[in-house]
Amino acid sequence: MAEEHRCQAPQLCANNCGFFGSPATQNLCSKCHRDLQLKQHQSSSAKQALNQTLVPSSSSSLPSMLSSFSVSLAMKEEPLAETKELVKMEEVQVQVEVRTNRCLTCKKRVGLTGFKCRCGMVLCGTHRYPEQHGCTFDFKGMGKEQIAKANPVVKGVKLQKI
Repeated sequence: MAEEHRCQAPQLCANNCGFFGSPATQNLCSKCHRDLQLKQHQSSSAKQALNQTLVPSSSSSLPSMLSSFSVSLAMKEEPLAETKELVKMEEVQVQVEVRTNRCLTCKKRVGLTGFKCRCGMVLCGTHRYPEQHGCTFDFKGMGKEQIAKANPVVKGVKLQKI
């Protein structure tokens, strides 16, 4: 078998990426072959997840599942204004969660040594204190809530007067 591979002339990748492919990888280069396997794995895992959600636990729940599935499809066709707003809010939250590598006060690069404040800002060592960057987080309110949770109100039963 090794002799067969030596005798064949090199063939370009079937995806025309510029690299050489081999018959062992369906005439694809190693990168294209790995991407193809990854896509196949993702599609098979998605199919399994879909099958698990669609497999009814009992035969009587099948019509209810189908009706809920058709309702969800109908909702996807006509998105409501509320769902559009939720999607926009989620996009904003995703953008906020991305951690920057600069101090939000002085724009100094902090890299891995940045301090994340409770107000959500990433700061350098100089501006990490709440007084230095004008923190908007309510530390006093948080302290009150923690004390209230840790020390619940205990009331005794009233005594009846004789």
